[in-house]
Amino acid sequence: MSDSKNGNGREEAAHAAQGAEGSPTLETQIAQAEAEAADLKDRLLRALAEAENVRRRAERERDDARKYAVANFAKDLLDAADNLRRAIEHMPEAQVKDELTRNLLAGVAATERTLLAAFERHGIRRVDPKGERFDHNFHQAIFEAENTGKPAGTVVEVLQPGYVLHDRLLRPAMVGVAKGDVKSAEPPKDRFDEIV
Repeated sequence: MSDSKNGNGREEAAHAAQGAEGSPTLETQIAQAEAEAADLKDRLLRALAEAENVRRRAERERDDARKYAVANFAKDLLDAADNLRRAIEHMPEAQVKDELTRNLLAGVAATERTLLAAFERHGIRRVDPKGERFDHNFHQAIFEAENTGKPAGTVVEVLQPGYVLHDRLLRPAMVGVAKGDVKSAEPPKDRFDEIV
């Protein structure tokens, strides 16, 4: 037993001698190892957080790409939808005298319904804001009309309907807006007021 005590004593003396000569002591080495482990743990946690952020961002971008991929194609089809509507409005059904024209008008109307139904299935909807409050996010004012009997900022005429894809604007509605009368104090109810 005295040998083991002498052996431990020699090791302690050797460590003490190393500490005195400038070599790191056991406590210093442990502290360095703990600091290095803490640094590595911090780096690992940051790398994991960054990887999670990249995953979430990629998932969000993938969802957006899937959701809005048809935007350019849909913009190209908007003119076709407008032309179908113009054709229907140009020939009121009451003025149609012959069966051939009546069938042609019915075919154009059916084509428009089919196109609008396809739009709806893909999240595209028409913005036709007549009578609503002007909203610069969805409407483009083309002119202001005086003496309309409507409060200022009310859409009084829609020259061209707008379209949105889910929550993104494809094309603003081109509208005429009332300048407003002094008599009309009650502004029109905003369609978004009901949601809030």
